[in-house]
Amino acid sequence: MINDDPTWPRATSLLVSPSESRVDDVGLLGGHTYRTSVTPRSSLSTPRAVREALRYYSTWNYADELDLVAGAKLVDYGDVVDADADDSDWSSLRHSHPLWILLGGDNALTWRALSVLAGSNLSEWGLLTLDAHHDLRDGRSNGSPVRQLLDAGLDPAHVVQVGIADFANSSYYADRARRSGIRVITRGTLSEGSLENVVASALAELSSKVRHIYVDVDLDVMDRTVVPGCPAAVPGGLSVVDVRRAVRLAANHHLVSAVDFTEVDVERDAPDGRTVRTVALLLLEALSGYQRRTP
Repeated sequence: MINDDPTWPRATSLLVSPSESRVDDVGLLGGHTYRTSVTPRSSLSTPRAVREALRYYSTWNYADELDLVAGAKLVDYGDVVDADADDSDWSSLRHSHPLWILLGGDNALTWRALSVLAGSNLSEWGLLTLDAHHDLRDGRSNGSPVRQLLDAGLDPAHVVQVGIADFANSSYYADRARRSGIRVITRGTLSEGSLENVVASALAELSSKVRHIYVDVDLDVMDRTVVPGCPAAVPGGLSVVDVRRAVRLAANHHLVSAVDFTEVDVERDAPDGRTVRTVALLLLEALSGYQRRTP
């Protein structure tokens, strides 16, 4: 049991219903995709667990001297029912918000959400991934969303992949990324500099080419010790601190129209729920970055 303190508002207070939506609020939608994962996983809803984990956090951002409760809220549209189905209803994304935050599910969510958001204008979008994998596999799975988006019309010159890891990809898919023209920034390269600087550079590059940017944050880009609920995470990944800063920076960019958080299996999480709590914290960092946008 958690004691309530009216002078310590919980982050759950940032969630509002669509009927309470204001023009500058952020849209929030869950899509627990899992059926086509190359790593078998449970059907337990990650989005639901993330919303519940918000109760462990307050609304006060010390770094920015900012109380999130005073700014844009999270308009919660709930979860897509059977998000893997071809006839699943993603129509909530038709509502107009300056920023959408999507909660997965596995990485199949990225293909489905960006396809709906972009519609027939996919060529006007850029994709920035924080991910250990290229996601260029053949077929339809959580390992194929980037390839599916390229097939649908996303320009490979509009794709930047950050955090691609050793021993997590094959030479075949590395060559596919190279031949397609995707810009790849490996985990080894990140060890030589700041993740924030790399993300800032990627956003600047994309903003010169596109009208909207979609940011995919796959939790397996992080170190496995901090995200045990991410099936494909490996030792030696990025730190929570670095990814938090990168997410806040990305959400602050005026062309970033959507950020997703994917690849969490609640059933595999540690008893202390550290993976789900990490996603909830990243969600708050995204809202912090958005609230700091210059009008």
